[in-house]
Amino acid sequence: MTDSTTGATPVSTTPVLSVRDLSVALPGNHDRPYAVQDISFDLMPGEILCIIGESGSGKSVTANTVMGLLPDVMTIARGSIEFQGRSLLDLPESELRKLRGRAVSIIFQDPLSALNPLMSIGDQIREVLDTHNIGTKESRTEKVVEMLTEVGLPDPLLIQHQYPFRLSGGQRQRVMIAMALALDPDILIADEPTTALDVTTQAQILDLIARIQQRKGMSVMFITHDFGVVAEIADRVIVMEKGHLVEQGPARQVLDAPAHPYTQKLIAAVPTMREVDRARAETRPVALKVENLHKTYRTRSGFLGRMREVKAVDDISFTLHKGETIGIVGESGSGKSSMGKVLMKLIPADSGEIRFQGENTLALDEENFRPLRPRIQMIFQDPYASLNPRFTIGQALTVGPIAHSLLTREDARKRAEELLELVGLDPSAFDRYPHEFSGGQRQRVGIARALMFDPEVIVADEAVSALDVSIQAQVLELLDKIRRERKLAMVFITHDLRVASQISDEIIVMHRGKMVEYGPPSQIFQTPQHEYTRSLIAAIPGASAA
Repeated sequence: MTDSTTGATPVSTTPVLSVRDLSVALPGNHDRPYAVQDISFDLMPGEILCIIGESGSGKSVTANTVMGLLPDVMTIARGSIEFQGRSLLDLPESELRKLRGRAVSIIFQDPLSALNPLMSIGDQIREVLDTHNIGTKESRTEKVVEMLTEVGLPDPLLIQHQYPFRLSGGQRQRVMIAMALALDPDILIADEPTTALDVTTQAQILDLIARIQQRKGMSVMFITHDFGVVAEIADRVIVMEKGHLVEQGPARQVLDAPAHPYTQKLIAAVPTMREVDRARAETRPVALKVENLHKTYRTRSGFLGRMREVKAVDDISFTLHKGETIGIVGESGSGKSSMGKVLMKLIPADSGEIRFQGENTLALDEENFRPLRPRIQMIFQDPYASLNPRFTIGQALTVGPIAHSLLTREDARKRAEELLELVGLDPSAFDRYPHEFSGGQRQRVGIARALMFDPEVIVADEAVSALDVSIQAQVLELLDKIRRERKLAMVFITHDLRVASQISDEIIVMHRGKMVEYGPPSQIFQTPQHEYTRSLIAAIPGASAA
């Protein structure tokens, strides 16, 4: 890898991948004729090329076209893609299958839908080696453990026998990265590979990719909406807007002196640490009170295997007032998402109290808790798994309020269309299906769905992690506006400390299920008391490249 601060290109002048005048057509019911239109670029040997752009700009379509994985509804209208002088668009599927994984590999944006829920983690990585006839049975098993160790997963000997649903979002993404890197490909296409990861794991993965690249001379096409990541690793940058390539150049040139207004807008929207704290909300009514909350997961490896206990939520207490936002930050596996699920009564707590509207919700059975559900809503981390693929977006938004008799069908549609606009989507999205949207667009649908109930408390589990920076800024502003106007209380779970500082009144830092620090953003980020908090701040991407 070259030094990203210089923008220097590799010595070889022959591209390993060359894309020329590529246009990919969309079906007629979309808002534009092409997903990507007349784009041209080269990927050089040993280079990291970052592709930046808003959700729906064509970044992932470009990656899937290179891999030969376009959905049936899209067609290549014109253009060429050459890998080491071979035309990928002219190869039969059998030849493309030989290249995938060994020559060109991809880390998909969404690990839950990409991983097989019926196969163990180890079997899925082993399948990559089996398919390409790599090694012996024993060496493949060793390679599985080696890759799980390399991507930072705990207890690889045990975790190889686990299934995807038992892992956190960040852990699943690390499994995907292990699968993609198992064969040391010539080109690695990384489609938002660190979106679901906390900052320390993100730093480990970026370092891992850089080390493998240096060892093998691997070229990397890195798709991301995080400009901190771009500043950290990129040699060159491509900026895409609505399917068009609007700017490209050395990383430091694009970051420090962007020429196109669209690039300038994206960089201006990058979140920074907020230094001013809001006034505390103790005088406001209490919306949610959590006392001595505990949740322990117990799993066993095989019928006679040893029992493994993980204290996901270990004696957590806090008070959330109306109109207040409490941010919960920490690494993947720290217990953040488990906390959110316990608050929503999606998983049972072992002990403690959660008081909402005077009721201890932990003591309520589902029948007695059901009337409270509209008042406390969740924005889920995974926009793919949380939307029913058979429901239109309109059905997903309106079925809940109609079922709870909160809105008539006509009023529900009107409110849904208003909220779609509020979260940056065209109202015409109402009649479309989830598969027609990018990951970031689906996350905006999830936010709109939570707001349909006009709730008093929202638990936002990584609600903006899949969004590009400009839409992220809009959504954070929207959530903050709703909080102010409706005195909404929010538990905001995120791995991005910069985002947490933007929206939170108080911040809880979690580490292995425990609350290791709790206070206003100025205290947490400017004068952190705990060593773990200091390590999180030090790992924020882009800090070393600033």
